[in-house]
Amino acid sequence: MVMNIGTLLSQWEAAGVFDFILPFLLIFAVVFGILTTTNILGKNKGVHVIIAFVIGLLALRLDFVPRFFAEIFPRLGVGLAVILTLVILIGLFVPQDEMRYWLYGLGSIAFVIAIVVVSQSFENYGWFSSGSNSDYVGWIIGAVLIIGLIIAVSNATSDKDEKKKVDNAVLVPWRN
Repeated sequence: MVMNIGTLLSQWEAAGVFDFILPFLLIFAVVFGILTTTNILGKNKGVHVIIAFVIGLLALRLDFVPRFFAEIFPRLGVGLAVILTLVILIGLFVPQDEMRYWLYGLGSIAFVIAIVVVSQSFENYGWFSSGSNSDYVGWIIGAVLIIGLIIAVSNATSDKDEKKKVDNAVLVPWRN
């Protein structure tokens, strides 16, 4: 019997792997990781496992989480593809000494993409029912541009500041 990937994925979908098992594992792993990293409830990993397990199961009790994951992750994949394409193009055509400024712009674009992905995912739940999302996109882009401009101006240094930093630098020889 020869089985291709499409048939396997269809069987997994029919069995509920994408609607229940993968969302449960994702929620369990994130909650367990947060509890283990922060040690907010002590260092007993058994308690962390039980809490993460319960939160994972409770999250799947209603149909909201599987529907939300089915909405957000395909859009997230498209957003990541756009960001990856921009990273590759920037890496190919931008000199290394100017890379920092381009990455600030890329971060702003990634922020806009993240807001669009989340707002489009929540659209089916009536959270943005007061109008179409195209009404918000202009405001979001404008806000990101203003915030980017503020960050760029606040991080800008003059030539005098750069010269002062170089003049005050202490050279320490490498020691073995």
